[in-house]
Amino acid sequence: MTVLLSIFPKRRMRRSRSRHIQPLLREATITKNDLVAPLFVDELITVPKPIAAMPGQFRYPISGIAEVALGLWNLGIRSVLLFGIPKHKDAVGTSAYDPEGVVQQAVREVKKAVPEMVVITDVCACEYTDHGHCGIIGTSRYGTDLLNDPSLELMNRIAVSHAKSGADIVAPSCMLDGVVSSIRTALDEEGFEEALIMAYSTKFASAFYGPFREAADSGFSFGDRSTYQIHPANSREAILESQLDADEGADILMVKPGGFYLDILAEVALLGLPVAAYQVSGEYSMIKGAAANGWLNEKDAVLESLNCIKRAGADLIITYFAADAARWL
Repeated sequence: MTVLLSIFPKRRMRRSRSRHIQPLLREATITKNDLVAPLFVDELITVPKPIAAMPGQFRYPISGIAEVALGLWNLGIRSVLLFGIPKHKDAVGTSAYDPEGVVQQAVREVKKAVPEMVVITDVCACEYTDHGHCGIIGTSRYGTDLLNDPSLELMNRIAVSHAKSGADIVAPSCMLDGVVSSIRTALDEEGFEEALIMAYSTKFASAFYGPFREAADSGFSFGDRSTYQIHPANSREAILESQLDADEGADILMVKPGGFYLDILAEVALLGLPVAAYQVSGEYSMIKGAAANGWLNEKDAVLESLNCIKRAGADLIITYFAADAARWL
């Protein structure tokens, strides 16, 4: 990069900051096509249920998800990410791959109402297991923990069931070693070569997921997820995780959380694949809480946060502010 060195008054940086010139020179621009709206679908309810920890967000019944998707489409949102809360949980997450499961029904409802909506599904077991972990639990050399290889077949079954229901993109979020390669093989064997995989390729063991656990009823009954998610202090490991998923056949990589890991996002963007950033529940709730107390302007803070994520290299931004941002944009 060429650096233009000069001194005042020859070089006046404020020349390009006049209000009518700024839009012409903006380096990063958010569009509605960049936004993905996460939605929670609850098999046990018949009317929308507010999520206390995430003001303005709801769990929706299966019967109402088509209307929600249509409303988002009319706002200009072209993609949704579905999470399910099932009526049945067990130790091995059988509801997660049930052809009549909550996400499978929701995908069909959305596609029926808005055929062109890009439907992404979260592929994980934490909402479907009675222990709240992301796969099969067993005994390892370090005690009770998530078992990697036995959980891969479970992820395969979930991903294939979502594709059969009409999902365009499946998004494994469990951070299992080899999960992208395993799901790619399973999808291809079932004739779903055109289904994309958006890997939660760099997912940190973050404190900012707290509100999500209320939203998705996915809290864990013991331990934590630090043995399969990345420690927030580790950058080399984080980049390697995304590189491995790229090598295994991921179509889209992801950094989660988005706003607190912009350095990682910028590095992952250099790998050459499309990159999504997930502005997570804690990031959403912090802005909401501060705005409710009058400590900041919500619209300005939201658009600034999204601009920062876009500037760092995100092609897609998964955000609970998607509908609001679409109105503001």
